Order: sequence, then C-alpha cells, then structure tokens
Amino acid sequence: MNNINIADNQKNIIDLKPGEKIDVYVLVKSFDIKKTTAGKQYVDLNIVDKTGELNAKIWENAKENEDILKDNSIVKIRGEVLEWGGSLQLKVNKIRALLPTEDIKISELIPSAPLEPSQMLNEVIEYTNKITDLQIRFLTNNIIEKYKAKLIYFPAAKKNHHSYRGGLLYHILRMLRTGEKLSLVYDCINTDYIYAGVILHDICKILEMDSDEFGVVSDYTMEGKLLGHIIQGIKEIEIEGEKIGLDREKSIVLQHMILSHHYEPEFGSPKKPMTLEAEILHYLDIIDARVFDFDNALKGINEGEFTDKIWVLDNRNLYKTGSSEKIEINDK
Repeated sequence: MNNINIADNQKNIIDLKPGEKIDVYVLVKSFDIKKTTAGKQYVDLNIVDKTGELNAKIWENAKENEDILKDNSIVKIRGEVLEWGGSLQLKVNKIRALLPTEDIKISELIPSAPLEPSQMLNEVIEYTNKITDLQIRFLTNNIIEKYKAKLIYFPAAKKNHHSYRGGLLYHILRMLRTGEKLSLVYDCINTDYIYAGVILHDICKILEMDSDEFGVVSDYTMEGKLLGHIIQGIKEIEIEGEKIGLDREKSIVLQHMILSHHYEPEFGSPKKPMTLEAEILHYLDIIDARVFDFDNALKGINEGEFTDKIWVLDNRNLYKTGSSEKIEINDK
C-alpha cells in the first residue's frame, strides 16, 4: 500500500460544529452494542483524531457494523454532527473499513502527548539520577527499566486526564518538573521521596489497563479490576525493594505515598497522607490533572466565552480569559 495523507479538507474533531456533515477517517477508541428503550440495538462508540474525542451513534445495522469495528481500528465515517445534552455527538450514516489502497498515517489520528516519548523518558531518568539515596535511586531505576517499553506509549487513564498515547509519561514528567520547582521554595521537602513517589505513583497503571501501542485502552485487566494500580504499586515496591535489600522504613514510606495519593477512601486511598512528601505528591497529582482538564475543555473556545458544563470538573462552566497585554499607566 502507498502512504496517503489525510485530505486537507478533513475536519478535525475539535473544530466540529452542530449541523455539519462530515466525511472523515477516525481511530475507534471504544465501542459497545446497546439497546434503546424500545429494544432496538445500536452501536455506541467513541472516535478520536489527533485533536480530540467524540461520541458517536450508529442507529442502523448494529450487528453488521459491529463486525467492521471489531476488525478495524481505523475507519472512514460519514455522518452529521448533532448536539445532545450540551455536548456534541455524531450520528453515523455510513461507516466502512479502509480500502486496500489506503494507508493512513497513524500520526494524523492518534491523540498524543506534545513531547516525543524518548525525550520524556530521558528527562524522567535524569530526575532519578538526582535522587541522592542510592537505594531509592536503584529501586526507581529498576522499576522504570522493567516497564519502559510500555511506558513509552501508555496513557494515564482510559478516560479523563492524559488519556492519550504517552500520557502517563507526560503526566509523570510534568509532576516532576513542578515538584522540583516547589522544592526551591520549600527547602524542607525531601526531593528523593518526591521524585521517586511521582515516578512510581501511577506506573502500575501499566498493569491495571490493557492498552495497545496507539495508547487506546480496550479494558481494565483482571488484576486492575480486582486490585487497581494503587495496590499493584505497593506490591511492586515491596517485591522490587526486597531484591535490592531496600531499607524497611524507606520501603514503607514509599508505599505510603502510593497508598495515600488519592487522599480519600472513595477514590481508592484508605489512608490520608501522613508525611509531607505524601501530601505534596497528592497535590502535584491534582494540579497536573486539573491543568489538563481546564486546558482540554477550553480548546476551541473563544476568549471571553464560557464552556458547556464539564462533568469531570463538577459540572462547572469554565470561562476563557483574554490574552495578557501590557498597558501603560499614566501615573502623573
């Protein structure tokens, strides 16, 4: 097959408006066969391109179209953009698999972190080399080495923040950068624990979710459903720590950071942070997730306008402020 670029006139998801009719190539992130209240089957799917994600519905020929979706990650869709419940939705009128003559550049369709994976990984490793405690440094480096093949492309979530290719690595890196800046203000912070805790706090999402190389999560693993990444992360520190003879107190402190970083029991943390570094880890995590959610929600919104209600941000309508400009003040 010959490589072809996506047509210049293909609309990006982020630019879609209600009432538009579109004919686009998309990556299928997930799909499910559901039933209406009248018992009629339809296909509910989420599609993505490099700019965003959109929910779509196929109301006719659910079984036939399910077979197409099962065998193809990339499809061509023709449909109409609607507005439903305050959000955009695509009504699919026609869907087909790629033709043998079509070889779409996958980079045009994969929502990805804005930095190259190799660059991010190298910078994360640079932070591990800043860890002065040799045991904590060896533990952190060993776990990175164990999972780095998947860390390159893994998302940070199935949905919500950083749920794209390389999202987990990008999330870790931004937290490391923020933690380092914070330590310049508060010199009481133990950066060994901050750097290790940040790198390890979500790394077992690699065990929790089943992701392909495109960063698309098909489902949670059996271990992910029964244990979750927090418990798996604690086990990882315990197992890998024993291999290098990690001091027991250091092991427990790191495990506590992983255990408490969601802060509340309903979010998976049976203990609240009881060390300064565990407390800071929680807020570094929250800050990066919130910045992502705000930034993502405000894309495509003009300055001076409000968004629709954003579910992940407590159904708030966000306001996009104008660009800063220098204004001279006449103080005479």
